[in-house]
Amino acid sequence: MPQQYILVEREEPIATAIINRPDKLNALNWDLIAELAAELEKLDADDAIGCIVLTGAGDRAFAAGADIAEMSDASTMRMATGSFENWDRIRRIHKPIIAAVGGFALGGGNELAMHADIIIASEKAKFGQPEIQLGIMPGAGGTQRLAHTVGKYKAMEMCLTGDQFTAQDMLAAGLVNKVVPEGQHLDAAKEMARKIASRGPLAARMTKEAILMAFETPLQVGLQYEKRLFAMLFSTEDQKEGMRAFMEKRKAEFKGR
Repeated sequence: MPQQYILVEREEPIATAIINRPDKLNALNWDLIAELAAELEKLDADDAIGCIVLTGAGDRAFAAGADIAEMSDASTMRMATGSFENWDRIRRIHKPIIAAVGGFALGGGNELAMHADIIIASEKAKFGQPEIQLGIMPGAGGTQRLAHTVGKYKAMEMCLTGDQFTAQDMLAAGLVNKVVPEGQHLDAAKEMARKIASRGPLAARMTKEAILMAFETPLQVGLQYEKRLFAMLFSTEDQKEGMRAFMEKRKAEFKGR
């Protein structure tokens, strides 16, 4: 299927996936999410790419929400079945993803940003879950990921009022990692992506996996899982190279093996 909604720019060892509907404020529809999942999977399988940046085209929005025109006449069965498996495909990407948010990240846009592992926002960015203003509620993780990230009370405020919140609000709440001057969010995200991509790729993958497991298991189960992944890394060439380079006071050359 030819690319319609997603542009991919490669700057090895990083790549940037761009939601390309600026005339619609990068609103998300089913086909867009399917295309994004497919492009992210390609990058995930590419050994030349160590970290992925996700952003929106233009300076007005990361993604201003779901495409309401597509949803307005949808049936219950359509929404219950739909294409939510494509959101799950995005969730299962192994490589670190950094969301570079400029402008609006509302509704599905905020939910998509929360599928990333790190969020860097422009000082002009706005976040929110405004679905309640349409008589519905978040449906792609907005209640669950938000509550895990910002806590019960902030999640309740965001989802029950539908209000928009600044990047500074979300930095204080723990949703955003860093706020940068207007127009610098993509450069800042790429800078961090290059740093992450310079680390051991197997260690990065397992670190992401272990941290995500912390949200899905009791503490003791998570600790055991972490211990197994930690031990597994001692069977890799990257572990030997990383520790040898440290002792020899030189930069490690990781191979992902």
